[in-house]
Amino acid sequence: MISRKARGDPLSPEEALPGLDLEQHLRDPAIKQRFVTTMFEVIAPRYDRFTRVFSYGMDRGWKRTLLAELANGLRPGSLVLDLACGTGDLTLGAATTTARPRVLGVDISHRMVAAARRRRGEPDVSDGVWLAAGHMPTLALRDGSVDAVTAGYALRNAPDYRAVLDEIKRVLKQGGRLLTLDFYRPQTPVWRRLFLGYLRLSGNLFGWLWHRQPVAYGYIASSIEHFVSWQEFSRALERRGFAVERVHRRLLGGICIHAARLSES
Repeated sequence: MISRKARGDPLSPEEALPGLDLEQHLRDPAIKQRFVTTMFEVIAPRYDRFTRVFSYGMDRGWKRTLLAELANGLRPGSLVLDLACGTGDLTLGAATTTARPRVLGVDISHRMVAAARRRRGEPDVSDGVWLAAGHMPTLALRDGSVDAVTAGYALRNAPDYRAVLDEIKRVLKQGGRLLTLDFYRPQTPVWRRLFLGYLRLSGNLFGWLWHRQPVAYGYIASSIEHFVSWQEFSRALERRGFAVERVHRRLLGGICIHAARLSES
């Protein structure tokens, strides 16, 4: 029997992922998105369980901290954009932070969006929540149309996080807020080696056990190596006119929640 690959048929994400070179894709912004999208299509069915187990349940607390920052000063009827919404943790959480919520969750992975829709249940036009496929560097939104942006484990996975920050600045209103949660590259050499070593070992193990593809979660450590420290990320925000109001540091800076506001001109 001739294989699908030999026939030239499109491969499923599960078939395509083993053939993608991780380091090559992380080094080249032009092709990074291909790897990231394929990987998230593969892990979508078990993503929620993985984030809870992999973080020893701490992920819930990190997201509660971000949502508490979001709720601080958010007016009823504000439009919140949740980037790389995944299965909808922050999207659905944001809808509970104010009266008359309007929350748009976007993700480039169609399987992630489908999972978020299943989790949300039967849509109700009155709940103010929308879920759609979308690409972070090119959002189909008007300039200055969004009151707040949330981004959980999002910018590290972008082809170029700086381009996404520029796009966030474009769609945010003056005085609008940005709340991010992500892994960062620790500056201290010893902690960086220990932190990334643990993430690589445990990620590869979970990837093999759950998908027979170590890279599915081993990707996390490599993506952090190619990312920036939380201090560098803060400086990138400031260069774009954001005032960093608070940084909640966890795991010695390996995880951080940034709360920033776009300065009013």
